[in-house]
Amino acid sequence: MLFRLTGSSPFSRLKVSRYADWSKCFYSTKIEYKPIRSVLVANRGEIAVRVFRACNELGIKSVAIYSKEDRSQIFRLKADESYMVGEGLAPVDAYLNISEIIKICKDHGIDAVHPGYGFLSERSDFAQAVLDAGLRFIGPSPKVVQQMGDKVAAREAAIAAGVPIVPGTDGPITTKEEAKEFCSKHGLPVIFKAAYGGGGRGMRVVRKMEEVEENFTRATSEAEKAFGNGAMFIEKFIERPRHIEVQLLGDKAGNIVHLYERDCSVQRRHQKVVEMAPAPHLDKKIRDRMTEYAVKLARHVGYENAGTVEFLCDSTGNFYFIEVNARLQVEHTVTEEITGIDLVQSQIRVAEGVTLPEMGITQESIRPDGFAIQCRVTTEDPAKNFQPDTGRIEVYRSGEGMGIRLDGASAFAGAIISPYYDSLLVKVIAHSKDLQSSCAKMNRALREFRVRGVKTNIHFC
Repeated sequence: MLFRLTGSSPFSRLKVSRYADWSKCFYSTKIEYKPIRSVLVANRGEIAVRVFRACNELGIKSVAIYSKEDRSQIFRLKADESYMVGEGLAPVDAYLNISEIIKICKDHGIDAVHPGYGFLSERSDFAQAVLDAGLRFIGPSPKVVQQMGDKVAAREAAIAAGVPIVPGTDGPITTKEEAKEFCSKHGLPVIFKAAYGGGGRGMRVVRKMEEVEENFTRATSEAEKAFGNGAMFIEKFIERPRHIEVQLLGDKAGNIVHLYERDCSVQRRHQKVVEMAPAPHLDKKIRDRMTEYAVKLARHVGYENAGTVEFLCDSTGNFYFIEVNARLQVEHTVTEEITGIDLVQSQIRVAEGVTLPEMGITQESIRPDGFAIQCRVTTEDPAKNFQPDTGRIEVYRSGEGMGIRLDGASAFAGAIISPYYDSLLVKVIAHSKDLQSSCAKMNRALREFRVRGVKTNIHFC
C-alpha cells in the first residue's frame, strides 16, 4: 500500500495512490484532517470517565449525558458540561434515546459522539443518525457496525475472508424444529446464541436432546427481550476452550494493525471477570496466525477505528472465529498497559482524520511490554449467586501502589449504587514485567480493598 501526502499541513489531506483489490475496500480515497473540539459520551459510569480523561488530555471539551436517576452520580461532574437525557423514561431507556442525544449535540454545538460500550455502542442506526446530523461518530462505519453486530453476517464475512469458523447454522434459526434438526445432524453439545446481540444474553449450552426445546424457548425469549429479535444462531460447543481476542486499530486510509491479544477465559455466566494480556502460554505460531486472520478479516470488511476479533482456542491449538466487537471493550485497559498506546485517544484522532503512521503507530513499532491483568470488582453478593447488590458505600479503601491502575466512577465512600445499571464498581489493572509479578501485584492490591455498605466479588476475583 502506498500513500502520498498533499497539502501544507501533514494532516491536511491524504490521497491513496494504490490499493490492492480496491473493489473490496470501503475506505475513502481522500482524507481530510478536521479537528474535534468537543465530544459527547453517550454513556455513563466508568467508561464515560475514561473518555472524558482522554478528551481532557487532548484539549477537547467533554460533554456528559445523564438520566434522572444518575443526576447525583459523580461521572457527570467529571465532564466539562453535562445534560439530562430521557426525562420520564425508564433508567436504561434514557441512554437509548437517540433523537434526544442528537438534539443535545446540535443545540450545544458538539462535534462528535463516543458511544463507549453497551447501550448504543453496537447500534448501526445510532451511528448513522450521528453522521446524518453532521456529527462524527467515534467508531466504525454504520455499515460495519451493522454487519459485525449480526452474527450471521459476521460469520459469512469470516468465511469469505478465509478465517476458520466453528461449525454452525448458515442463517438465523427461529423454530424449535430447525434447532432439533441441526442438533440431530451435527451432534451435541451445541450452544444457542442470540443472532442479533451479545453479552451472554440469549445464550444456552445444550448437552442432551431432550433439553433442546426447553433451552431454545428460553434463549429465544431472553434474546427477544434484550434485542427485540429472538432469532438464534447455533454452533458446535467447544468444550473448555480458551477465549482469546485480538485488539485491532484501523484508520480512514486503510491502515490496520493488531495490538496483540487478550485471554478472557475466566468468565461467569458468559460474562468476563478476569482478563490478561498477552495470553499466557500461548504458542507464538498460534498467536501469529490468530492476529494475521484478525487483520485479514478487518481488511475484508473495511474496518476503521478500534475493534476486537474474538476466537475460541481448543486444547490442541485449533482456533475458531466467534465474533467481532465493533467498539471499545471493557478490557481494553490491559492492551493499553502492555503496548503503551492510549486506545481512546487513538479512536478520537482516527475520527479527526489522522492516520496511524502519523500517530507513530505501525505494526513494527508495537511490541508487548510485560504482562497485565484486569479484575472486574462488582457490587454483587456471592452468597446470593452473585446477585447485584445496591445501597450506599459506607467505607471504601482501594488497593493502590506501583503497577496498579484503577478505572471506576462510583468507587468512593458515600457513593450510591443503584439497581438500574451494570454492577461494575471498579476495574483493577496490574502491570508488571511478567505473569508471576503481575499476579503478585493483583493479589496484593485486592487484599488491600475494604468495601462496606454493599457486597462485592473481591474475594472471588
